[in-house]
Amino acid sequence: MAKNPISSALISAVVVLLLFTSALASSDSPFILSHKKASLNRLKSGAERVSVSIDIYNQGSSTAYDVSLSDESWPQDIFHAVSGNTSKSWERLDAGGIISHSFELEAKEKGIFNGAPALITFRIPTKAALQESYSTPILPLDVLADRPPENKFDSVKRLLAKYGSLISVVSIVVLFVYLVASPSKSGAAKGGKKKR
Repeated sequence: MAKNPISSALISAVVVLLLFTSALASSDSPFILSHKKASLNRLKSGAERVSVSIDIYNQGSSTAYDVSLSDESWPQDIFHAVSGNTSKSWERLDAGGIISHSFELEAKEKGIFNGAPALITFRIPTKAALQESYSTPILPLDVLADRPPENKFDSVKRLLAKYGSLISVVSIVVLFVYLVASPSKSGAAKGGKKKR
């Protein structure tokens, strides 16, 4: 029986991948992942604030030391800090642990902003050099964009879209209970005729 070269290459690639991932999983080192989120908040004064949150996870099997976060992707000529800092340091991040940092900026200029990933540096006791990791990038933000005014009924529409099916089911159940529990008029009329 002739071997298919594609299937044997695929099987060997899977075996190598499994060996590589098991070697990584058994190594005693931190594995840092981070997620960066940004959201826009329009104030009544017309200004717009950007709320940024960065979550840092240690998915490795050992502690990361001297963890530092630096998010210098916010130009000072376009944004100014309202609360918090764009950088922060922690003494350690234990295996399986999570740390979060958030800050708020106010936009000075109108336009689309593409933010870069934040830089996370940390130290491993077995290596002298600092290790680096990057957060996920954010989606483009349309800062101070012209948005149509919000309709008064938008919140009602969102609630109906979210809970409309639940409201209809509850209404049907209440109607059914009402029909079963209340005496019918024809039955009351028949009962009234029998009493005479």
